[in-house]
Amino acid sequence: MRIYKHYNELPEKFRNSSIAIGNFDGMHQGHAKVINRAGVFAHERGVPWGVLTFEPHPREIFDQNTPLFRLTPFAMKARHIESMGVDFLVVIHFDKKFSKITANEFVDRILVQGFEASYVVSGFNFAFGHKRVGNTGFLQMKGKQFGFGTSGIKQVLDDGGEIISSTRIRKFLSDGNPRAARNLLGRNYEIEGTISQGEQRGRKIGFPTANIELNDGIRTAVGVYAIKARIDCGPNAVWHDGVANLGYRPTFNGRKFVLETHLFDFDKNIYGADLRVALLDFIRPEQKFDGIEGLTTQIKKDVTQSKSILASKQY
Repeated sequence: MRIYKHYNELPEKFRNSSIAIGNFDGMHQGHAKVINRAGVFAHERGVPWGVLTFEPHPREIFDQNTPLFRLTPFAMKARHIESMGVDFLVVIHFDKKFSKITANEFVDRILVQGFEASYVVSGFNFAFGHKRVGNTGFLQMKGKQFGFGTSGIKQVLDDGGEIISSTRIRKFLSDGNPRAARNLLGRNYEIEGTISQGEQRGRKIGFPTANIELNDGIRTAVGVYAIKARIDCGPNAVWHDGVANLGYRPTFNGRKFVLETHLFDFDKNIYGADLRVALLDFIRPEQKFDGIEGLTTQIKKDVTQSKSILASKQY
């Protein structure tokens, strides 16, 4: 998949394309349906299959005082989109200047002149243009004017009949319920980052950890999780079972928000490597212990419980 940072950069081979438009934070089952619908048309008509998205997320521009809980930072979002077989991804830089573009300008300059789009798919609640004037009905009207087809995908529902949304997924994760989040995502929720060298306290007590320092945009419930993790993100990377603590390490009066991951039966130097950690199940809230002995005893219990969860083969 090719990635472009401006719609004017598209080569001729990617014009006349079928494109899906959206923020796609979470890349959940509803988002997948929007992107796949564009793919169906692309394959039927023999045209390129593309995705148009925006970075940073518009909410980060309009509400800068409240960090957005991003489910899929850009690198992760791009990887999931690529795995679907999409030909190209266009990432428009979203800022206050771009937010002033009218809905008409968006269609004329970006979809018609930039993409020369043959088909445009969006979700039922996607809005664009200054003051969010553009919607699926507006796209349909403009499609008739300029000769491109459109689809507005209706709400995708879960098994309980509720709408699958990023908002619900964030709430499940904030409540410490990664199982429920997985049902809406269609896969395990992951946190990823570069492994930093900590104070090696875990190694000293027999439980070495790979640590990722996180920002305040992660709102997943603090505590201990059964996990699977893979080092680096290449196609040949393998998943390792483990247990992880997400939080501030109160036993040591920690202040940084850190994901500490202990991989079972693993003892390699991986400082500086990228780590993907899938949170499978919540074991317990983070807690402060009186000393190392109490912490070590509890970690042993956490390891046993995580192994039991992972042995259930539900993941």
